[in-house]
Amino acid sequence: MIEVADIVRRFGPSYLEVHGASVLPSHRRALFDILACRTDQLGGHLWRCTGCRAEIPSYHGCGNRSCPKCHRDQTADWLTARSTEMLPTGHFHVTVTVPEELRDVLRRHQQIGYGVLMSAAALVELARDPRYVGGTVGVLAVLHTWTQQLHYHPHVHCLVTGGGVSADGAYWHPPVRDSFLVPVKALGKLIRGKVRAELARRLPTVSIPGAVWRQPWVVHCTPWAEGERGVLDYLARYVFRTAVTNSRLQALDAETVTFRYKNREAGQWRSCSVSGHEFLRRFCQHILPKGFHKVRYYGLWHPSKRDLLSRVRQRLMLGRSLPVQPEPALETADDHTTEETAMTPPRTCPRCGHAHLVRIARLTPVRHSRSSGNGPPPQTASPMSMT
Repeated sequence: MIEVADIVRRFGPSYLEVHGASVLPSHRRALFDILACRTDQLGGHLWRCTGCRAEIPSYHGCGNRSCPKCHRDQTADWLTARSTEMLPTGHFHVTVTVPEELRDVLRRHQQIGYGVLMSAAALVELARDPRYVGGTVGVLAVLHTWTQQLHYHPHVHCLVTGGGVSADGAYWHPPVRDSFLVPVKALGKLIRGKVRAELARRLPTVSIPGAVWRQPWVVHCTPWAEGERGVLDYLARYVFRTAVTNSRLQALDAETVTFRYKNREAGQWRSCSVSGHEFLRRFCQHILPKGFHKVRYYGLWHPSKRDLLSRVRQRLMLGRSLPVQPEPALETADDHTTEETAMTPPRTCPRCGHAHLVRIARLTPVRHSRSSGNGPPPQTASPMSMT
């Protein structure tokens, strides 16, 4: 199977040579990590089959959140934690998209721009209006920057509780209608105004096209008919999943990369072929700045509201004659994959298919020669070279 690492290995050196200093450090680090992931460069453990006696190495994952081979276990853990935090009430799925004219500004100022967009999309202020909810809702916001063809399209997905708690924490206020949370036009105007004010404060010298502030911003708000687990599964695709998975890669040759994408309008899978450099350009533009949190919690789901959230959940569950679930330990969505999770071997030997594996040795990281031109770059390699 073709992997993103194969594409980086083939086109990475020439891509960095052509684009030079314009390649961000975070992009370089991601490319290096993807090459090293699950290889002897990162070390690991050696396992022996108790039946056929075959010795099988298991190498560490890189833990980079842009690596398509890492974070599968994290997604499952995140879903489990979030599921136990859900309130027994309806939920809404809100999507906020920025105008095309603003995308270039966000691309050039990602750390500030993405943070401003996610904060402005929190919905909490408008929902407190007694005409709509009249209480503090819980908001889980996830930043998403790509389309199926890896084009740059920043927007925010939000899971919002169908109701909010009163200021004194004593009452639960449902929405005025089951299928209505807040007016999307008013929400779009509010978000647009907040983004404009915050960008002017934090990026005073950046020129932004006036059309950004004159046109309506696209906001969708729909009740989630599949329940909170359905929208959690949907959001989980963007919490740890990368812009493209290895399973979508179809072909790789000396010049081009072919990958699958789903045409939403036709509901069909189609193929897209681009040059190797274009693929890396599209892939790298979705690598987030170091330390940026793409999952954030607001309102009732903010970490500072844990005690209040617990009391509200208990009251709502008692109202539905349901047992109260134990309080889960909150987890950070951007934690790196642990060593043991990354190295967990299959339960049975992949060679004979029936005996178990036993760990017999630790494999130390291997430092590859920079002059060989083969394999991933060493940890100490200069970020200007891929070989």
